[in-house]
Amino acid sequence: MATMLNKRVTGAFGKQIPVRSTPVSAVRPTRSSVRVAATAATEENLGFKTMRDGIKVAADETLLTPRFYTTDFDEMERLFNLEINKNLDMAEFEAMLAEFKQDYNQRHFVRNETFKAAAEKITGPTRKIFIEFLERSCTAEFSGFLLYKELGRRLKSTNPVVAEIFTLMSRDEARHAGFLNKAMSDFNLALDLGFLTKNRKYTFFKPKFIIYATYLSEKIGYWRYISIYRHLQRNPDNQLYPLFEYFENWCQDENRHGDFFTAVLKSQPQMIDDWVAKLWSRFFCLSVYITMYLNDHQRDAFYSSLGLNTTVFNQHVIIETNKSTERIFPAVPDVENPEFFKKMDLLVKYNTQVVNIGKMNVPDAVKVLLRLPLLERMVAEVFQIFIMTPKESGSYDFAENKTALVY
Repeated sequence: MATMLNKRVTGAFGKQIPVRSTPVSAVRPTRSSVRVAATAATEENLGFKTMRDGIKVAADETLLTPRFYTTDFDEMERLFNLEINKNLDMAEFEAMLAEFKQDYNQRHFVRNETFKAAAEKITGPTRKIFIEFLERSCTAEFSGFLLYKELGRRLKSTNPVVAEIFTLMSRDEARHAGFLNKAMSDFNLALDLGFLTKNRKYTFFKPKFIIYATYLSEKIGYWRYISIYRHLQRNPDNQLYPLFEYFENWCQDENRHGDFFTAVLKSQPQMIDDWVAKLWSRFFCLSVYITMYLNDHQRDAFYSSLGLNTTVFNQHVIIETNKSTERIFPAVPDVENPEFFKKMDLLVKYNTQVVNIGKMNVPDAVKVLLRLPLLERMVAEVFQIFIMTPKESGSYDFAENKTALVY
């Protein structure tokens, strides 16, 4: 796990990079009372603002940052009401509940002494990007915990089986978020998750949009984690921090969650059986793919530190996620059309220019004027991607001629 200094590393996705580290002094976290105002950034915490000693101020919310979600819980109750919805396959849900109760990862997330030691060897810019990665991942997992926990509570009387599944998924997400937050503390910072719960903005999505978005989030999370894990198993010299050794079992939680939402979609044919459903399916696929592609390219240094080629890694994850998604969504983008990633790369180019404008020492009004033409081009490219000929897809269970399908 030692930090690599002036050493070339080779990534599984075909990139050679030199990784250099510069030592900085570490700060030992101590307990203190909460101060509402954030303290000034210091050299020791790499420019991050803190609420109190060892507790980081959450990153500003933007279009690309992980969000907290809420929904119409009354409508969600109607979707899972056994008297209203005759399509609910309770045998499948009961089988899934039995699977979740096994809690395969109950003893998986156990830390050891290598975590702190490895974190102390990660210094300079690499240390900062690791903290940012851990924060974003922790926030995303904690967002899932809050949503699933509330759904488990609200559905308890309507559909106890589905309610318990949501509760057990919230258990998994809480475990992931806690593990990531503890990892942040190895870098002498952590998030106050209770404070975030009460003070972060919640984005409202209708139930069907929540189901589309969470399905995609879980499946793309699976492919991200397993791809990083496999890469680092092939390239152990790039394993800077032991967190990634846990990804193989961890990602199976994500996969089980995604499979649950597959069953939910099958129980709601109106969400996947008409032209409107096809439009929404493509829209949410593109929203998730574009957000990941732009986010990760803004943080190329993190993936480079693991020996990954950010572009090749992202394209692999999107292609595999799309293959999984086409087994249930009625239509998906044709991500293997060569034009798809050409346009995605253009979005990265324009987004990079937008980000660089934000760093310029000019008045905000000037920044707005400079960004406008770039944002117009980005909107145009997104529209061009959306109107590309999609792949017709869908669940085998809904196919009229099952003998014509080959999986």
